[in-house]
Parts: sequence; C-alpha cells; structure tokens
Amino acid sequence: MAVGDGAELFLTATLGVKADDNIFMATNKVDDIVFNVTPGVDLVFGKGSANQGHLSLGVDVSRYSQTSGADAELLALNFSSTYDDGKTKFSASAGFNELNQNTVDVRAGNNLNRRDVSTVDLKAETSATGKSKVGAGLKYSDTAYKRTGNVDLTTVTIPLNYYYAVTEKVDLSAGFQYRNVDLKTGIDAKEYFYRVGARGEFSPMVTGSVMVGYGSREPKVGGSKTLFDLDAMLNVALTPKSSLQLTASNDFGVSAAGQEQKNFSLGGILSSKVSDQLSLRAGLSYRGINYYSITQPRTDDYVEAQLGMDYVISTSVKLSGAYAYRNNKSDLAGSEFNNNVLSLSANFRY
Repeated sequence: MAVGDGAELFLTATLGVKADDNIFMATNKVDDIVFNVTPGVDLVFGKGSANQGHLSLGVDVSRYSQTSGADAELLALNFSSTYDDGKTKFSASAGFNELNQNTVDVRAGNNLNRRDVSTVDLKAETSATGKSKVGAGLKYSDTAYKRTGNVDLTTVTIPLNYYYAVTEKVDLSAGFQYRNVDLKTGIDAKEYFYRVGARGEFSPMVTGSVMVGYGSREPKVGGSKTLFDLDAMLNVALTPKSSLQLTASNDFGVSAAGQEQKNFSLGGILSSKVSDQLSLRAGLSYRGINYYSITQPRTDDYVEAQLGMDYVISTSVKLSGAYAYRNNKSDLAGSEFNNNVLSLSANFRY
C-alpha cells in the first residue's frame, strides 16, 4: 500500500510450528511442540533514491503444548536506513527486541532466559583522496535480563578505518577499534583492537573482507588479556545459482552470568537457488568458548548444523522449513547438551 512518494506499507504475518527436543538446551532434556503467530507491519521508504530504509514492527506470540510457563508475547521493533551518493556512504540501524530463548552461553536451567536487547549501529565512509577512504562507526548494545542470576550488559564500540585502493576492486586497510564493556554487577573493562586487512573482489568468484590484528582487554580488576584478533567473511560464487559464505572470528565476550570469555568461531553456509520458487541452504558452524575464571574456568566446544528451504508461492506468500542440530561439549559438569529442532512456517506480506 503506497503511503507517500517512494514509500510503501506492508502488513506481515508468520504462522509457525516447531518440534524441539530440548527447549532449555539443558543436560536433562525437556521436549515440546511450539506454535508461533507473528503479526506485524513493514514500512519501506526511499525506493530509487540515495536514501533508503525500512521500519518494521512485529509481535511474536508463542504457545508451548506442555510447558505453559514458557508462553510469551514478544515485541520486535527495528529500523534501518542507508545513504549512498557515490562518494559518501552512511548507514544507520536501531532495534528493540524482547527475547525469551536460551543459547549456548545464555541459559537459565529449566527456564527460558527472558531479556530485552536494545541496539544502535551507525557507520560512515567517505573518500579522502582518489584512492583512499576513511570510515568510522558507533555501535551501542544493551542487554537487560529479567531473571535473577544474570548480569545486565552494555557495550559501546567505536571502529576507525583507513582504506587504500591497490587495484580497482581491492582495498587494503588499517584500523583501530575501541570497546567499553559495562556490567551492572560485575567487572567493567575496556578493549582495544589494532587491525590490518583487505576487502573487495579478490577474484571473479571471491568477494568479502578479512581483518587480523592484536586485541587486548583491560578489566578494572584483574590482569589484562590478549588475543589474535580475527574478523573475516568471504562469499564464494560456486555457480550462477549457488554460493558459499565463509566466516571466521576471534573476539572477547561476556556470558549472561558476567564471566569474561574468548570466542573463536568458524562458519559456512551453502545456498542454492534451484528455481525461481525454491531455494535450499545448509550451514555448519563451530564456536570455541574459553571462560576466564579463577574459581571455575571452563572450555566449551559448540557445533551447530542447519538445513533449510524456502518456497515462494507468490510475491505475498512464502513457505519455509528448517532443521537444526546443536551439540555442546564442556569440561564443566552439567553444561553439555544436544538439541534437535524441526520447524515449518508460512510467511505472508501484503
């Protein structure tokens, strides 16, 4: 529905069902069937102009067949906008999302971990000379937990980068990133990253970016930590209709309980467009988590495999199906788990 020059308003809805054999991601499994209904609206603006974006609002209503205490109604409000005039690029995004789910390092025993996540992400890049560009950003993230035993977390990240074109399609880069980590009841820290890298079209089949460097974490109490900084994403065009996305990262983190972490991650997603209607995907990822703790240090090895498909019936209706397998091995007793989830959904957009 047109609501102005270059703007359209869409009504959206998702109807979904999933079979989850370990809804709490715990050693002792609890299985359930979960039904989801997510009505929403999506405002798209700026079509055909230098400034484009969208604003979406949705409410996810979930109902568990057996675990009624896990039922929830969760708000999702998200905004994004981009500007590109050929010399200057700017992007802005913001979101407020209510979550009621567990992850490998956000768990609450035999409960789902309810939390509110607020984010703001600003990025700008402009030409400095004929061959060089400078970029800067500001990223804010706040996680407010609703269950006792968890620690609210706020981070502010500021990246600065310089890019120099060595060919028409490849830039070399040098950069610095600062991150402030603020825990409501815990040990605050400052993190510093010094990086070099490259981005662009490395070959006719490979595009992306790679950044490596040195990272340090300086907590207000306790000794400093260091790591080999890594942030990479490569897209490989295998055929005209199939692609492989590879990712790798090594970074600091904080668990829901406020423990310092070092996270090493590897991932790959294979996508194929079988026809105009049918798309298939398969993914495999690994995350190694080292928890820094004097009293209870631990290491987790988390693996997740996914299969998925999308079938487009029309511009307004899409069917989706997915299967996920998750496995976590830990040297801390009671932290291991495995999980199988099969899900089906119908997505509507008018």
